[in-house]
Amino acid sequence: MTGNLLVDPLIQTNGGALTLPGLFAAMARGEVTSFAALRPHQRPAWHMFLVQLGVLAHSGQDGPLPEDEATWHTNLRDLTADFEDDAPWHMVGEDDSKPAFLQPPDPGGGKWSEVATPDALDMLITSRNHDLKREIAHEATPQDWLFALVSLQTMEGFGGAGNYGIARMNGGSSSRAMIGLAPVQPGTAIVDPSAWWRRDVMRLVANRDEPSGPALLWCLPWPEKQMLDLPTLDPMFIEICRRIRLQEGPRGLYAKRGTSKAARIAAKDAKGMTGDPWAPVHLVENKTLTLGEQDWSYKLINRLLYGGEWKVPELATPTGDENRMDMALVAEAFARGNSKTDGFKSRVIPVPKKVIKWMLGETTIEFSEQQINTIGNVDRALRDGLALIAAEGDYAKRGKAEYARSLPARDQFARIADAAFFPALWDKLGHSTEEARNAAHSSFTRHLAAAARTEFERAAPTIPCAAIMRPRAMTRGRAAFDAGIRKIFAELGIEEKEHV
Repeated sequence: MTGNLLVDPLIQTNGGALTLPGLFAAMARGEVTSFAALRPHQRPAWHMFLVQLGVLAHSGQDGPLPEDEATWHTNLRDLTADFEDDAPWHMVGEDDSKPAFLQPPDPGGGKWSEVATPDALDMLITSRNHDLKREIAHEATPQDWLFALVSLQTMEGFGGAGNYGIARMNGGSSSRAMIGLAPVQPGTAIVDPSAWWRRDVMRLVANRDEPSGPALLWCLPWPEKQMLDLPTLDPMFIEICRRIRLQEGPRGLYAKRGTSKAARIAAKDAKGMTGDPWAPVHLVENKTLTLGEQDWSYKLINRLLYGGEWKVPELATPTGDENRMDMALVAEAFARGNSKTDGFKSRVIPVPKKVIKWMLGETTIEFSEQQINTIGNVDRALRDGLALIAAEGDYAKRGKAEYARSLPARDQFARIADAAFFPALWDKLGHSTEEARNAAHSSFTRHLAAAARTEFERAAPTIPCAAIMRPRAMTRGRAAFDAGIRKIFAELGIEEKEHV
């Protein structure tokens, strides 16, 4: 057997190479700030894996997380006490009838295909192969295979006949979304991986019932056509969805990949509702979020946090004492389509410590709705003005085609509004008086109006219009835009330009 994660320092961090127990000890001490070889799209899988494993290893124990490697070594070994040879922690097993790390035993009789590199094993599938090129990591280390295994086995969707996806998402073409609050490194907006891991582990351990059912699913036999029943598993189960076995050859590690005639877990009817503490759950349709072909826009995040349709994930909700340090709301997932992804989507929203305890309150919902309405009104003014230019200044000619001419400018405005939304929301929430909050909203509105004016002036000359009609079109288009903006400020009772 090769590469025992319990005793071999295979995981490279800013503090050097560590064993898995050594990593947990170093993170408990707050010493790990980065994983040099971890690719951006692997971060959510790696964080969730480390948290789930940390919870399983620390369950039933009182007090803070251990800061010594020996205790973590004992706790992790206790999870696989049936394997005195530590087979479930080896990257390469000497006997395919036994488990290896995230690799179930080979049931025999199946067909296997060779996988040369860890990036070819990884879950990433893109429609145009442009996010990350495949099969280029020919100088891979065991750590590269480790990260690829975690990514594939805990995040992958349906990949065609015999290649089933994970249970922790709503169907094979869905997403395992991760939304959570994470502490940041002091004075920055950079997530602190050690503090994030400690926070999530301790939150889940405190709210955890007695351990129940299998948890490390790669340790179990996987007979063909036999599925595990979801209710029989421990809520913190770490799953596998594919038959993989790492091998050691003359040129180093490679993998062999097999298919299965059924998914590992019978969870189709659960629609992703497995108790995943990072997953938003729809309160009416009883399903977890599918990111689809969208991004983490302010509209989507607002809907998830404040719309009332979704249950906010457990680890995205602040506790009463989480107001001593700045944090970030981390939202990450693959925008998945039919047997492909439309790329890894990530958004990290800084949350100042002074507003954390109010970030999910009724006042925040009210302020958020106010900002969304303002964005919509400014966008409408921009749309109407540019569409009137496309209609050659004829109000009666404005139709679908004319409104479509405004889309490039409105898309750029939307990006500006998106970037400004949460800083403005936290700014408003951080003020204690109505006067200060109104001033903050006025500043936000002026910022939006200025951005819309810039986009109007940039787009207006480029919109096709008969030369003879352009003077009228420009005059009426600008007048329509100005009227829309004036109305917004009139309703607020302020001037568009602040007088100094």
